[in-house]
Amino acid sequence: MQTASKKVINGWAMYDWANSVYSLVITSSIFPAYYEGVTSGKRIVFLGRVFDQPSALYDYAVAISFLAVALLSPLLSSIADAFGNKKRFMQFFCYMGSLSCCAMYWFQPDNPQLGIVLFILASIGFGASIVFYNAYLPEIAAVKDQDKVSAKGFALGYVGSVLLLLICLAMVTKPAMFGIANSTKASQISFLLTGIWWMGFAQFTFAVLPKSKANPVSKSHNVFTKGYAELRKVWNELTHQPTLKRFLAAFFFLGMGVETVMYSAALFAKQQIFPNTGNKETDAANGGKLILTILIIQIVAIGGSYLFSFFSKKIGNLRVLLVGVLIWAGICAWAYFVYTEIAFYCLAGTVGLVMGGIQSLSRSTYSKLMPPTKDTASYFSFYDVCDKVSTVIGMITFGMVTEGLGGMRNAVLFLMTYFIISFFIFLYTLIKQQPELQVA
Repeated sequence: MQTASKKVINGWAMYDWANSVYSLVITSSIFPAYYEGVTSGKRIVFLGRVFDQPSALYDYAVAISFLAVALLSPLLSSIADAFGNKKRFMQFFCYMGSLSCCAMYWFQPDNPQLGIVLFILASIGFGASIVFYNAYLPEIAAVKDQDKVSAKGFALGYVGSVLLLLICLAMVTKPAMFGIANSTKASQISFLLTGIWWMGFAQFTFAVLPKSKANPVSKSHNVFTKGYAELRKVWNELTHQPTLKRFLAAFFFLGMGVETVMYSAALFAKQQIFPNTGNKETDAANGGKLILTILIIQIVAIGGSYLFSFFSKKIGNLRVLLVGVLIWAGICAWAYFVYTEIAFYCLAGTVGLVMGGIQSLSRSTYSKLMPPTKDTASYFSFYDVCDKVSTVIGMITFGMVTEGLGGMRNAVLFLMTYFIISFFIFLYTLIKQQPELQVA
């Protein structure tokens, strides 16, 4: 197949620009800082259980949202394949997520339960829309262009999200300049802006993405069970695709570590490096430093996504992934010993270097290793289910270790286990890969 027109490619990549602000503002910076600020030292009651450590509740909320996406995505992918309406489902979950972000404006210190519920809904919207977004990649880009197109999406996402975060950073640290009463209100306005940005810029994507082709075979089956049957079919087909099977196993453990770090980094920084002191000026300054740290990660990640793509052409995808996994393991060990701001800024830069690159390269490597098929949504549904389930396990174990060992520092060190396992599976995959797949 030929790569789609520049207009379609740019439109597809613009969805990263649109929805990456959720990852940055909601999951990585302002929402965790706001949540930690309004729940610090409190006991939170949620669904009948008392949480002495609110950060664990946050971890479990992430796990719940990703579990919901993992359970729903096979059904949704089945319907999308049968009727060729990937874009409609992508739109639905985009609006669900973005409107939930807007509603976070009403998340007040006295109703943390509302904040958690909206966070779960927004996370489901974000995660489910990505299922269909990723499934478009092999439909619009030839194999030789998929690394480049995938990297373009991630890079645009980092640029767009950094731009909005700069605006939010200015509001949170200098609310009076914008006529805002205080940093608390500025954070709430940031949630509203995130939803509007996500929904608004997604229109460029929806305007140019082609309508998917319906799969007549799918229509002859029960559309409500076909998605799960497709997952089982993909699972069975993996027995004849050993390289892809090993890649997915390594990716599964990698996801346990990477996604957990990404979702917990801001809370870790807020607790361990920039804690609340009770002094409004100091706490506002610490909030600004936290957001600055996230900015460092995002800016470095823009170059990191292209750097990984560049080296993948020189030495192969799997070798680059091996290096990336080793760096991630080192990051966990390093984080355990970090106590100063300067050391944490250096750590953040290292995280940024490997964060975007390893995500982008994982997605494009999987796309390359997929067998020729028209059921791209089914294969990418399997990929996304692996990603979501790994995140669920990672966040649950992280929350349990945090509660059981009395803090996040030990839990971060525990994450090294996942990266070490992933490294050895990737290494075995590289050694055993089929000759025709040397490109990976």
